[in-house]
Amino acid sequence: MENATYSTLTRQSGLMREMRIVANNIANSATTGYRAEGVIFSEHVAALGPDAPSLSMANSAVRETSQTQGSLTQTGGPLDIAVEGDGYFLVETPQGERLTRAGAFTPNENGDLVTPEGHRVLDAGGAPVFIPAGAGPIGIAPDGTVSAGGQPVGQIGLVRPIDPNSMIREDGVRFHARSGFEEATEARMLQGFLEESNVNPVLEVSRMIEVQRAYELGQSFMDKEDERIRGAIRALGK
Repeated sequence: MENATYSTLTRQSGLMREMRIVANNIANSATTGYRAEGVIFSEHVAALGPDAPSLSMANSAVRETSQTQGSLTQTGGPLDIAVEGDGYFLVETPQGERLTRAGAFTPNENGDLVTPEGHRVLDAGGAPVFIPAGAGPIGIAPDGTVSAGGQPVGQIGLVRPIDPNSMIREDGVRFHARSGFEEATEARMLQGFLEESNVNPVLEVSRMIEVQRAYELGQSFMDKEDERIRGAIRALGK
């Protein structure tokens, strides 16, 4: 198989992966706290021998998460919290501590602040945030300090990944920071707001069309290459 065929096959595989990611972005364009995802293409070149041409292949193994701020929607909910800046909420899951921008929280039966999935929200030190029942109106300051009836009862932590490019998306809105995380000192919280998805549906649809056309172009090349090889085999067989 020729180098051009290898390059096209690997490119087609990468385009299929990109199409799945674009479709997932569009499907989550209304998901609170969702971060759009993209693909980074790179070229892998391998030497085949001293007298042979090199082999070039496309690689799309790197997935990039957009850090663009999403729009903020006012809900008025006392435990709806949006983040302005590059911070993430820290939550406790069975797999360990994870990061999220989705701030629609509620207290559970024990008074711990939790996500809709039941994961406990943590402070900067990794301890659960407790909301006492019947203690009065809940207030949340920009630095995450939680007060009940005017008295401080805890502080919601905001962190940021040390290396954003190493984060692994575990579901639509939850991430594993493999390189670790640190306190996000420049981010702030807004009580009564939620951050919308940062997906731009118009751009994603346009991107989907571009990927589809690129895939069709690659498929056309593969079909013509197949016809050329078949013709060569038929000519040699006569």
